[in-house]
Amino acid sequence: MSVIAYLNFDGNTEQVIAFYSEALNASEVKKVKFKDFSQDPNYPLPENELNMIMESSLEFAGGKIMMSDLLPSMKNVTGELVKGNNVIISIIIDDKQAMENYFSNLSVGGYVIMPLSEMPWSSCFGMLVDKFGIVWKLNSDADTFLDRVISNQQ
Repeated sequence: MSVIAYLNFDGNTEQVIAFYSEALNASEVKKVKFKDFSQDPNYPLPENELNMIMESSLEFAGGKIMMSDLLPSMKNVTGELVKGNNVIISIIIDDKQAMENYFSNLSVGGYVIMPLSEMPWSSCFGMLVDKFGIVWKLNSDADTFLDRVISNQQ
């Protein structure tokens, strides 16, 4: 089993894929647009939605995130897309240089919440919000910290 972050965007997933692919040095990118498979003739999509991303995945450094566009024609069912702090992507990586590169690349056009630095729970931790409103945590020791705290509780 694997658990991954799945992100919805408001018609700009193509741009998000391009940005994250470069920022994270993606090893594989897959994407399918709504026009790439046959449509139900009883419920045809409007022309402007056919080029939107139906499903995509981006693999990097052994991790994966998935993304899609929220169709305007579906918002009466799904509700409006709301940017907020309800989605955080956490990258746990021991390679400090790679972490610094990801942090620097992802922060372009966004803002840094906590710069990469040593914390009581990590030898290197940082948080940022990218230009698409997604919060990212980068951490070098997440598993070590969790194991240490749990073993001290027993």
